[in-house]
Amino acid sequence: MKTIAHWINGKPAEGVSGRQSPVYDPATGIQAKQTPLASVDEVDAAIAAAKDAYATWGTSSLAKRSTILFKFRALLDAHRDEIAALITAEHGKV
Repeated sequence: MKTIAHWINGKPAEGVSGRQSPVYDPATGIQAKQTPLASVDEVDAAIAAAKDAYATWGTSSLAKRSTILFKFRALLDAHRDEIAALITAEHGKV
């Protein structure tokens, strides 16, 4: 069964707590995936990474932030169909 990892500090983190939670396909009610439940240390690491990223982002120039956001928008446009399919599978909405 496919496992959905955490995303911490720009990379996947598989989870160390040993606990899993099912992820159900909302259209069928059948378990489609699973995801690890985070340990306290993993939550702390995610919070620390977010704080560091925020500090770096806040000190970046407006030009740099604008360039990043425009590139992000271009990626969203380029992968629109894939993203829509993932969101539909995740939430059951079209």
